[in-house]
Amino acid sequence: MLGTWVVVAGALAPHAFADETAPNQWYLTAMQAAEMWKVSTGKGIKVAVVDTGVNPDTHALKGQVLAQDVPKNASYGATQDYDGHGTTMAELIAGTGEGGGLKGLAPDAKIVPLRISLESLKDPAQQKLTQSSAAGIRAAADSDAKIINLSYASASPRPEEESAVKYALAKGKLLFAGTGNDGATNDFAREFPAAYPGVVGVSAADKGGTVGDFSQSGNHVDLASPGLNVPVWCDTNFQKYCPSQGTSQASAIASASAALIWSAHPSWTADQVLRTMIDTAGRSWDKNTPSKYLGYGLIRPRLVLEKPDIDPGPADVDPVSLDQGASNAAPATPAAPGSKAPPKGEPVAKEKGIEQADGGGGNTSWVIGGVVAGLIAIGGGVFAAIRSRRRDVQPHHHKP
Repeated sequence: MLGTWVVVAGALAPHAFADETAPNQWYLTAMQAAEMWKVSTGKGIKVAVVDTGVNPDTHALKGQVLAQDVPKNASYGATQDYDGHGTTMAELIAGTGEGGGLKGLAPDAKIVPLRISLESLKDPAQQKLTQSSAAGIRAAADSDAKIINLSYASASPRPEEESAVKYALAKGKLLFAGTGNDGATNDFAREFPAAYPGVVGVSAADKGGTVGDFSQSGNHVDLASPGLNVPVWCDTNFQKYCPSQGTSQASAIASASAALIWSAHPSWTADQVLRTMIDTAGRSWDKNTPSKYLGYGLIRPRLVLEKPDIDPGPADVDPVSLDQGASNAAPATPAAPGSKAPPKGEPVAKEKGIEQADGGGGNTSWVIGGVVAGLIAIGGGVFAAIRSRRRDVQPHHHKP
């Protein structure tokens, strides 16, 4: 039996933020968003949010949602969010911060809303009228959006979904998806669409850079991004934000990072945007042996934006590993000095990720934790600094 598509935002914490309290967006400080906004705010970039719909009337999204850009055959319910999830993803990407709402990492980007039928849509009549995930991706590919955010997951691949992904990639789109939130029970099970070739799978990290125990690991993890204690709308009343965790949020913040880069370099292709994200990601392991937990490392778009003459590499070479058929393209720019790759069979459980250490001199230094690999420092800030389908010694399991 095929699995069910579910959003990957994780369970909500029991207490909502007070109405008068601004949501805690710790990652904006960690990623040095204010410095990045001096260079790029995402202006001119459209991001398709394929999700539960997007409410354009929240304070943070007024003027940010381009319902007119949705292909007519996919317009039903696009601006009617039946869950609140899609609206949160849109705000994390392009929210203005008005009225105490979320400030998106790319606040001048625009959102193209696409509504698909996910597990939280319970009304049978609405289910029949709401398009499938495959149709949503195709509609996003047919829009003017350069980036497609897919913050949902299923344990079962679908041929029509994979075909839609290939269609979007052929049209030059850059796709991000959360890797899944079942890491505590079935860590190395691959989730889709993150595990489809060409989709950038994003795991979720906390304020210290540690990948959450819930965040699924394996060869579908390409990058890591903030995803713990990130505010989301509590419900469809859109009155309160609740702290939450999930690879949904991580995917949205990664999409926003790409929007910042693409806005600063509008002539680049998706491959070039992604390559610079890969080559500037925070890691201490060898680039050719990505981590099963953080992929090529933690996103650091600031390191791309602060170098206006950065070489993005070839425009038409997919910067992924050889098992996707890509060639060995030259890196755009060297990342932080690396170390020997962690041994195969690196520990899982509590050894996911990165923890913070005092670097002194005003620069944050971060260390990779591992019982076998030891502790190795990398400079430049964990979030302020790749993508692959890696050869992994761990088995891949599929849920029924």
